[in-house]
Amino acid sequence: MKLALLGHGAMGRLVERLAREAGDEVATVLGSHEASLHAEELAEVLGGHDAAIDFTVAEAVPRHAEACALARVPLVEGTTGWQAQLEEVRRVFERGGGALIYGANFSVGVNLFYRVVARAAELFQKFDYAAFIEEAHHSRKRDAPSGTALRLRDLVAERYGSEIPVASTRAGQIPGTHRVGFDAAADTVTLTHTARSREGFAAGALVAARWIQGKTGVYEFSETLEEILKG
Repeated sequence: MKLALLGHGAMGRLVERLAREAGDEVATVLGSHEASLHAEELAEVLGGHDAAIDFTVAEAVPRHAEACALARVPLVEGTTGWQAQLEEVRRVFERGGGALIYGANFSVGVNLFYRVVARAAELFQKFDYAAFIEEAHHSRKRDAPSGTALRLRDLVAERYGSEIPVASTRAGQIPGTHRVGFDAAADTVTLTHTARSREGFAAGALVAARWIQGKTGVYEFSETLEEILKG
């Protein structure tokens, strides 16, 4: 698989290492010095790649999407905090063709956690349990609540039919931690996912890049996982 990496921070470097270890070709790595390129210029650079993987900043996502659509290069979008622009990005791919797969979190463990939480919410909402969500990350993480916490909130809210409170903490070196709780007078039940490293996110992005080959349209990573689970 011939890859282009958009962004070469901690996540980009990790994706690069895992890709090379898997025998993939990392043909192009774009860092901050390419941030001034217009979408058309970026499309010329991306042409001929099997996929592009983006871990950059939210404001860059529409430009990266447009460039990938123009180049007909599938885009794996791992950046967080841009989902308010999802419909704009979706229209880019509808007009220009190509394919996008995005997710608040590309960790397989987190995506299985989504399913556990959804099922738990279906059960607890039948009784007198109030739901809540807590998430904590290191001080360098910009967006709060995290994209993962927002996805968890939506999953629980869909089943409760009401808003679910989310509390966020940014401090020190805290690894990504998400906790969903169900509280009643008699007891409290909590479900927790803690990320030990970023490798799960990077590995999931590479799984998504392989899955999206030959497809068109816009997908969430959860759809990728469904096919993997059907195996």
